[in-house]
Amino acid sequence: MNLWTMALAVFCLNLPFGFWRAGVKKFAFAWFLAIHLPVPLILALRLHSGIGWQLITFPVLIVAFFTGQFLGGKLHLWWKGKFLSSE
Repeated sequence: MNLWTMALAVFCLNLPFGFWRAGVKKFAFAWFLAIHLPVPLILALRLHSGIGWQLITFPVLIVAFFTGQFLGGKLHLWWKGKFLSSE
């Protein structure tokens, strides 16, 4: 698996966690779980993929992580606004 495929996987993995995070109270236990649960999954994926620990991998995967969290949160706001406002 190359670095960009790994970044895409990290991004996609974080979308549902960002969606979840946006729906819970900030700094609540569930909020911390939504941020930190993907970390061991990404670590396992990183070890399994064999991309190594080169310095360039860190900023790329960190950006993918936070972008997935951010867009997952935006998706939650869109979903909430689109479907709850029509009731």
